[in-house]
This record gives sequence, C-alpha cells and structure tokens, in this order.
Amino acid sequence: MSTISVNWQSEINKIILRYHTIALWVAVIFNMLFFVTDYFNIYEYWQEFLTFRVAVSFVCLITVLFHKKIKIPIEVLGFIPVFLISIQNAYMWSVMDLEHLQKHAFAYIALFIGSGMFMFYHVYYSIIIVVANIIANIIFFHYNSSLSVDEILVSGGLLTGAVAVFSILLIRMRYRLTKKEIVARLMLEKSKKQLEEQKAITEEKNKEIVDSINYAKRIQDALITPPSKLKKLLPESFVVFLPKDIVSGDFYWATEVTTTKANEHNEKLLVFAVADCTGHGVSGAFMSIIGLKILNQSKIQPNINSPAEALNYLNDEVYNTINIHTEDENVIRDGMDIALCSLRFHSQDSTLEKSEIAATLQYAGANNPLYIVRSGLLIETKADKQPIGAYETEKSFQNHEIELQKGDMVYIFSDGFADQFGGPKGKKFNYKQFKQLLQEVAHLPVDEQQKVLLNNHIAWRDDQEQLDDICIMGVRI
Repeated sequence: MSTISVNWQSEINKIILRYHTIALWVAVIFNMLFFVTDYFNIYEYWQEFLTFRVAVSFVCLITVLFHKKIKIPIEVLGFIPVFLISIQNAYMWSVMDLEHLQKHAFAYIALFIGSGMFMFYHVYYSIIIVVANIIANIIFFHYNSSLSVDEILVSGGLLTGAVAVFSILLIRMRYRLTKKEIVARLMLEKSKKQLEEQKAITEEKNKEIVDSINYAKRIQDALITPPSKLKKLLPESFVVFLPKDIVSGDFYWATEVTTTKANEHNEKLLVFAVADCTGHGVSGAFMSIIGLKILNQSKIQPNINSPAEALNYLNDEVYNTINIHTEDENVIRDGMDIALCSLRFHSQDSTLEKSEIAATLQYAGANNPLYIVRSGLLIETKADKQPIGAYETEKSFQNHEIELQKGDMVYIFSDGFADQFGGPKGKKFNYKQFKQLLQEVAHLPVDEQQKVLLNNHIAWRDDQEQLDDICIMGVRI
C-alpha cells in the first residue's frame, strides 16, 4: 500500500472522529433540551418522550465517553445518534395529531440534513437508517395513530422521505470530496517535499560547483598578471576586465622579457596581450589557463623574439594540446583570438634622428586588431584572419613594427565590449561606436579612461544580460 493511501485514510479518520464526536455531544445535550418544547407542546406524552430522550442521550453519552475502551468503529460513532434519534422521532410522530405532526416534521428534516452535513460513513449505514425509519414509522403509526396515509405523507412524511434520500447522496458526495481534497493535499505536500529535497540537493550541487569554479578562479587569477605588477611594468596603463561569469574566457597578460637574437644586442621588452578564448565561463577559463601557461613558457624559448613568433608557438602548442585528435571539420574547435604586443621605450639620449619617436611597438594579432589613438585620430592595424590553435597551419602570423610618439594611446581588446546588446533600441554597441569612444577618452588620465569605459558599458547594457567576457587594455606612451 502506498504512503499516500495510508496517509489519506489516517487523515480522513481524524476528520470522521472529530465530526462524529461533535454529533454525539450534540445528541446528548440538545436532545434533552428539546424535551422542554415537548413538555409545553404535547404535555400528555411528556413522560414517554422523556423516557425516549433520556435513553437516547444516555446511549450517546456512553458511546462518546467510552468508545475507545469499547472499540466502537469511528463510522459507527456517527451512525448511533442518527439511528436512535430517527427511531425516537418515528415514535413521537406516531402519537401526534395533524397539527403537531406538521410542526415536528421540521425537526425530522433537520435531523437528516444535519446528518448529511456532519456524518462520514458508507452508504450502507445511511440505507440502514432510512429503511429502519420507514419500518419504525409504519409500525408506530399502525399502533398509535389514527391518521390516514395521505395525511401523514402530505403533513411531512413525503418531504421527510425525500430529505432522507437526499442525505444519503449528500453524505456520499461529502465523503468522496473530502477524500479527494485530502489525497490532493497529500500529493501536493509530497511533491513539495520532493521539490524541497531536490532543491536542497541542487543547492548543494550548485554550491559544490560554485566552490569548484571559485577555486578555478583562484588558479586563473594566479596566472593573470596582477594589477600591481601591471602598474609596475606599465605605469601609464589600465585594464577593464569584466568576466561574464565567475571565471573568464578572456584574459590579459603582461611581462618583461629579454631578446636572445644571435649576433645582436639583447634588449629588454615589455610584452602585453589580451586574448579571447573559445566560449566563456568554465570552458573559456580552462582554455585561458592553457593559453596563459603556454605564453609563460614562450618567455624562455630562445627562438621566440617577436610577437609573431610567439603567436606561431602559441598556435602549435594549443593545437597539439587540444585539437590534434579532432578530425571532424564540423566540430567547433577550441582556440583563441589574441592581440600580442612588445614595447621598447627609447632612452632620452637616443641618437635616433626622429627624436619625437618615444618607443617602438611590435604587434601580431589573431583576429584581434590593434588601435592607436594619436592626437584624437585612431589608427588601426588589422590582425591576421586566423585563430590560435584551432587548425594546424603553415601560415605564419605577420609581425608589425610601429614607431610610437609620446602621448600615443595603445588599445588591445576582446570583442565583448563592442558586441554587447543594449541602448535605447537593444542593438549591439558595435566597433564604430567603440572607436569613437576610444577617441573621445584617449586624452584623459588612464584611470579616468577605465572609469568612463566601465560606466559607458553599464549604461549601455542597462538591464540586459552581459553576453560575453570583456577585456580592454590601454597603455599610454
């Protein structure tokens, strides 16, 4: 037997016991109180009526007080008062004249209506009561009444019989409705409990997942260049770094390296990059960790002396690590887009003829371009149209060398800022607006630029969801 079946039976038994106990106490108390009306209305029969009422009330009292000891079934608790009072009423009817019979019919009707409202028992109990009443009325009227059958039926007998039959249907309907309500409530409670248990399991799983992601973030943060180190390497720089989730598929990186070109003077270079890995969240973060690890390895490779050579190395290593076993050309391959720069500042006593040249920048890009804002004008250096690590390719990345002037602003970035939907029409911010914004803020101190870019993104996005990771690095020469 299912738990629901056991529980609904237990619940309905509690209801039956409560209602039948109330009915017994009503029978004990009110049956005796109604004797007062008997005494004044039908004085000549008060002794017989009192005897009946005392007997019925006494049986009901014994039943309600000792039903547990006697072990009376709870349905019988309701059957007893209705059965006894109906037999009592049958006798009282049989000795009344037509006038009193009409008045007392309402008491008989109230008995059956009350039983329909308070009793919970099977149909056969109702049938027994109705049949017993018909027999009792026939017997009592035969011996005690001179009224004709027509007079009895017209004066209340027919209406009382109809109400008695109606009470059978009412009790049956109430029993079924109560059962359905209890079963529905128990099923709802069971579903609610199951949902709460599932919710607790889900919350625990989510907590474990979030804890794992937070731990992954610690690993990612340990590999990404700390802001303090970035400021030490590039004092006039800023980063806008907004992961879509806890961890990011975008990352930025900065370090200092020394070239090892054969037969040439070794140079110290500041190297910095912004990358956008396939996906975002956990999948992108794993890719970013691999990318950061390989970039750090590239620093100690003697044959890597330019951003283009670094990207070639990064491409081979990512492909061999992630995609070498992926033969299906339709599968989305893991990789990244990246802009990688090296920066060599010229000393003040430089012998270069163009004294306005403050630094030399080398750049190589995989899908991510380079922007330079000089005197309010934006200069774009396009990237190679190929990603890092997605495919094995013999095509090397192109190295670009650019002479920079003092005050130039260098920007490298992922596509998250320009691709964000928002604004009054819910459209993409797009690269045209992004370029205009960079031109407008380039003259500001780098910390101010960071705030303006961040606030602009928040205002543009408004209540829209952030669609992708965002990373922008700016360096002033």
